[in-house]
Parts: sequence; C-alpha cells; structure tokens
Amino acid sequence: MDAAEFAAQYIDAWNRQDARAIASHISDQGTYLDIAIHQEMSRDELLIWLEELFQLEPYRYELVGEVCVGPNTVAFQYKAIPRDAEDDEGSYYGAEFITRNTDVPTRVVDYYQERGVASPQSPVADVAGPGNVQRYAKSGLSGQQMDEVKRKLGDLMEEQRIYLHPELTLPELAEVLECSVNHLSQVINAGFGMSFFDYVNQYRVKEAMSLLGPCEGDTPTVLAVALEVGFNSTSTFYVAFKKVTGQTPAQYRRSLAG
Repeated sequence: MDAAEFAAQYIDAWNRQDARAIASHISDQGTYLDIAIHQEMSRDELLIWLEELFQLEPYRYELVGEVCVGPNTVAFQYKAIPRDAEDDEGSYYGAEFITRNTDVPTRVVDYYQERGVASPQSPVADVAGPGNVQRYAKSGLSGQQMDEVKRKLGDLMEEQRIYLHPELTLPELAEVLECSVNHLSQVINAGFGMSFFDYVNQYRVKEAMSLLGPCEGDTPTVLAVALEVGFNSTSTFYVAFKKVTGQTPAQYRRSLAG
C-alpha cells in the first residue's frame, strides 16, 4: 500500500469512527502518542480510548495538502471540522507523523492545536489558524469534578498502593476509579502536569527509595527492588528513577551509604 492510499484509508477510518480500523493501522507492539495531552498508548489502550472518544467528539476529517514520504516515515496534515458546522467555525488543524517498519506503522504521533495558540512543539503551527479549538473540549471536567477525581486518585495511590501492580494501565485505573479513560487522562495531564506513566512511576520511585536504603539482613539487589515496586525491567526502572531523583539507583544507594 502506498503512502497516499494509507493516509486516505486512515482518515476514512476516523470519519467512520471505526476504532478497530484505526487501531489496525498500528502494529501489535506499536504506540500512539497524543502530543497535546502527553499521552502515549499501546494499540489496545488506543482502542479503548477511541471508543470513548467517539461518543464525545463529533468531528469529520479532511486531508490537507500532500502526503509526505520518507524512507521509513509518512506525514500528512488534516483538518477536523465539527460535523454539525455550516462553515469552518470550530475547526482545527493537526498533523500525523507515522514511523513504519516496512508497511506496518510502529509509532503514530498526533499533533494539533488549541484555539489561538500555536504550540512551539507542533510542526503545524504555520497552518493553524485562529479558528482552532482544543480537541476533547466537550469531554472536559469542571474544576470541582477534577479536584474530586484527583482526591480519589491520590487516596488510591497512597492507601491501596495500586502502583505496585506491574501491569497497571490507564483504562484499568479508570475502571477502579469509576470514571472514563478520557477524564482520567485529563486529570493526570492537566491536573498534575505529567503523563500517566510519569505519574505512576513517581510513586514507584518513592517506594524504591525507601527499599534502597540501609536495612537489616541481606541488601536487596536493584533488580529485586525494581520488580517489587512495579517495574518490569531494570532499564525502565533506571530511566524513571533518574528522571525523578537525578541519580541512578546505584548512585542513590551509594549516597545513602556515604
């Protein structure tokens, strides 16, 4: 399938609000990254998220300009138009950047704009006009609702320590909290200013810091600590630990010993 045909089929799947067709454009181990809400999802998580989104977001989509093709990439711009709009009022522009392994996309990155704001991280800033609106606006929470979800989420983390479950996902956490995936994503991204993974990992790192300190008996290995606090590997543990503390786990342990 050439790039133009791929882009046309992808946009058509969005217009049909066919979550499974959209997700099928990504490989089994592929990811979808929504830049505006700083949310990265696996294909299964994307499927759940889209099914909720389509109940809230009445847009139709059009390709804008040419489809750009690189050795392993495809990029195209799109325009999202409210389905009930008689003109362009409420429309916004965005762009998809797709990394492919042969013909199968392994990563899709979605950029789009808020009303009147040209995000410096977005390559579509030049085409984004003042008519742009924030995506998912109709799914927004009030300040009071956001505070309530934040409170329940904090209680869940502090008291039940759900972050210790290594397979914890955004949809699973939303189910426990009895709220939608989109609302929980909004609370974490807008309310705490971080992604789901960073939010969960900060609790795991805090737990790990207590386990890396002096203890009676045998000292646990870094791998044992990583697994105990919910990480699946030392590599992800090291990255998350250094992001939170500025040190590797080994450096942190040596600083305590010193």
